[in-house]
Formats: sequence, structure tokens, C-alpha cells
Amino acid sequence: MRPFRRRGALRHARLQQVLAIAAIATAVALPVVLLSVGGGVSQHELSDLENAGYQIVVSASGEHGISDGHALTQRILAIPSVAAVSPVLSVAVDLFAGTGGATPLLAEGVIPGQFLATLGAAEADLFPRPLPLGDPTDAIHFANGSYDGPATEDVLVSSPLADADHIAVGTTVLLSPGANRSLGVSYTVTGIFGVAPTALGPTGAFAAVLPLSDLQLLTGYATGSGGTLIDAVDSIEVSLAGAAETEPAVLDQVRAEIQALVPYYGVSSLDQEAQQLQQASSVLTGFYLALSSVALIVGLLFLALVLVRRVESGRRAIGIRRALGLPRSWIAGGILEDGLVLAAAGSVIGVAGGYLIVAGLARWGSAAVAEAARLAVFVPSTLALLAAAVVVLSLVASAAAVRAALRVEITEALR
Repeated sequence: MRPFRRRGALRHARLQQVLAIAAIATAVALPVVLLSVGGGVSQHELSDLENAGYQIVVSASGEHGISDGHALTQRILAIPSVAAVSPVLSVAVDLFAGTGGATPLLAEGVIPGQFLATLGAAEADLFPRPLPLGDPTDAIHFANGSYDGPATEDVLVSSPLADADHIAVGTTVLLSPGANRSLGVSYTVTGIFGVAPTALGPTGAFAAVLPLSDLQLLTGYATGSGGTLIDAVDSIEVSLAGAAETEPAVLDQVRAEIQALVPYYGVSSLDQEAQQLQQASSVLTGFYLALSSVALIVGLLFLALVLVRRVESGRRAIGIRRALGLPRSWIAGGILEDGLVLAAAGSVIGVAGGYLIVAGLARWGSAAVAEAARLAVFVPSTLALLAAAVVVLSLVASAAAVRAALRVEITEALR
């Protein structure tokens, strides 16, 4: 760096340098945080879609909006190329272990023989195989919609829940639709399943899996007033057989056949969801860049103001250099070099600061914030491009200071 300031103003000039570097660093840290966290979350969601064990999902609006889940499962299983169909009902219930109080948890009702086949390989490995939940078809207890068949009353609990409530295989627990123990039904714990580190939040890690008909009967989603069949589920996940799961034409055909069975429900494939997620990610990235550009503009304007202020305070020194015959390019080069150095220092500090902010959020943020921060992905090429762009733009910010320096009149400056 070639200083063009008076020695008497050294302390003030250093303060200006620190403020300029801080402004650039702050402007760079914002896009680092937004792009790394936003990109990481999008990549995680895309990875989950790519590694899911099912290819088509049936959904409905409202709470537990799909009715007649058992019969619909059998109709979808009859479609060629369909390998497994897993209806899922998710309801918050309370568990009572021993004489302790109620433990809220998320219960999922499934058809045992179909559930594992629609999970990704990593998730399926967390469960015992086969699921020790009695009748694999759930048809005996369902009894064609009467729910009069014998229930196995078996349940699987997650390992965090088992550790927290000291539950082991063979333990008898009560599951209740509310915090009232008298409404509870006794279940025998027949297995414990693991929880993926990033799949569920702290609350969702307290979970249980039981036969679909058992959960429907427990929570009132089996039949309505007058014995009207409800048989409610939240979604139905469909896995295709063999090469059909990666063949777009077959996937579209199966999706169309399922849609014909359920014209009033939504039927989507994971490739559609992946495309929608990628489009949404692109929109968010554009928003992040637009938001970051405001911060970068402010930072570069501050840099320009600092450089102009340094030119004004060093007018006499500039006049002496010009009187000695130093070329304009040398004076302009000194100012540009100062701007480049300040921008480069601010960029490096900003990238490091953004990383530290994300690390801090991952460690000390709230549950949701920490989960998102842990998924952050720092792409070296993106960060290098961001820093390089700021350094190049510093040349534009320095232009105002260069113009001010070259307009200094030698005679006026030497007075």
C-alpha cells in the first residue's frame, strides 16, 4: 500500500481503514450466511427426496384428509408396477410409563408389512425387520371396516423416548389421545427404533409406531357417528418395482392411474417435488443475492467515502507529488491499490465472520435455527467468487476518490 496522507493524521486514517474493512466484512458476511444456510437446507431436502424409498405420494387438504385408507391401499397395490403402498396416519398422543406422568409424542399408524418397503435405505435400517407389530396386513383388526377383530396392541418406541422414560422391550405402556390416563389403552413395547440425527427435531424424536387400525381407533379416526367408516390417513406413499421407479414414462403412467382412482386427492411424484424444490431454491437464491446486494452497495459506498475523505485530507501531499512530476497514473494507482487492499481484507474477514456466525447459530441457536445452521454448506468456489466480486467492485468505489485526487489544483494545494 502506498499511503497518500499526512503523518499527523495517522491515527485518524487507521480508524477510517478499520471502519471501511468492517463495513465490507459486514456486507460480505450476510450473503455468506444466507447462501450457505439456504443452499444447505435445499441440498438436504433434495437428498431426502432422492433417497426416499417411495416415488409417488397421495395427499389431501385438511387434517387427516384421506378417507377409506385400507381399501384405497389395496386398490393401488393392484396397479401394475406398484411394489408397496404405505398409508400413514400421524397423531400427537400421550404415553404413560409406569406411575409417571404423561409424555407427549408423535404416533404413526402404519400397515406393518408395507411400511419398511417405502422407507429409504438409511431410515429402514433404523427399524427392526420385520416390524414386530403382529398382523403384517393390519386386516385382522380392521375386519373390513368394523374394527372388531382382535388387536395385537403392540407398539414400537423411539430410542430417545425409551431412554427418557426407561422403557425396554416387553414393557407395558399406556397410550392415550390426551393427558387423561383413564382414556389410555395398554400396549406392549415389542421393539425400539433409532432416530436419524437430522431427520427429526428434539420433539419429534419422541415417537411411536403402531398398527394403523389401532391408532385410528385410539384417536377417533376409525369410524364416525352412527358407525360411518372414516379410516383416515394423512398420506399414502407408493413404491414402484424394479426399473419402473426410475423410468419417467412408467412413473407418469402409474401416477395417472392413481389419480384416476382418487380424483379429489393430490397425487405427486418425487421428481415433480424435486423440480419444484429446485425452482423454489433458485428463487430464494435470487432473493438472497438481491438482499445481499443492498448490503454490498452500502459497504462499497462507505469504502468510497473513506477513500474520498483520505484524498481530501491529503490534498497537500497529492499536490507535492504532482509538482514533482509524478504521473497521474501513479497517483490513481495508489488510490486503487488502497481500495483493493481494504476490500480484500474486508472480504476475507467477512467470509470468516459468516462462517463463525453460522457455527454460532448451530451451537447456540434455537432448535429450528440450529438445525438449519447445521445443514449449511460452504462452497469454496462460491465464496471465492463472492470475495473476488467485492474486490473488483472496489475499483468502481475507488473511482470517485481517483477523480477527486486528479482534480486537485497544484497551486491551490501548495498554498
